[in-house]
Amino acid sequence: MDLVAHCGDTAMGPFIYTLAAVDVSTGWTECLAVPNKTQIAVSNAIKALRLRLPFPLLGINCDNGSEFINDLLYRYCLEEKITFTRSRPYKKNDQAYVEQKNWSVVRNIVGYDRFETEEDLRLIQLVYDYLHVYVNFFQPVMKLIKKERIDGKTVKVYYVAHVTLSSGSCI
Repeated sequence: MDLVAHCGDTAMGPFIYTLAAVDVSTGWTECLAVPNKTQIAVSNAIKALRLRLPFPLLGINCDNGSEFINDLLYRYCLEEKITFTRSRPYKKNDQAYVEQKNWSVVRNIVGYDRFETEEDLRLIQLVYDYLHVYVNFFQPVMKLIKKERIDGKTVKVYYVAHVTLSSGSCI
């Protein structure tokens, strides 16, 4: 899980965030618009996210921001029997799956502009409601098997692309 700021050129004042979450096993991606990065707003978004998933949420791995590392989310995870882990400080690669989706899904669709109003929040969430279907049902997921350096070039080998169905089976 990660938050993406929609602050434009300046982080001054209030603005909207996107909570992005990726299932490592299936590549299932969810995005939710969040009005701010308070622990209450993020906790409510995680509860809403659970309702959208076609499978149970077994664990959360997040970065070290106070929007995630707080007593409210920790107690929620304990009560719901959700494993709660965090990435190592200053190690961006610990969040590689969600960081990639931050660009390919969130930034590619919503962009880098500043969004701060209730209307912006509502419209971004409406976009995510439709995007959820497109990304999870119509976009193939390609997982990297290995990459190696051969004659100065990086060669990547992927599993065959598949599309995950809501039943959990793949085509």
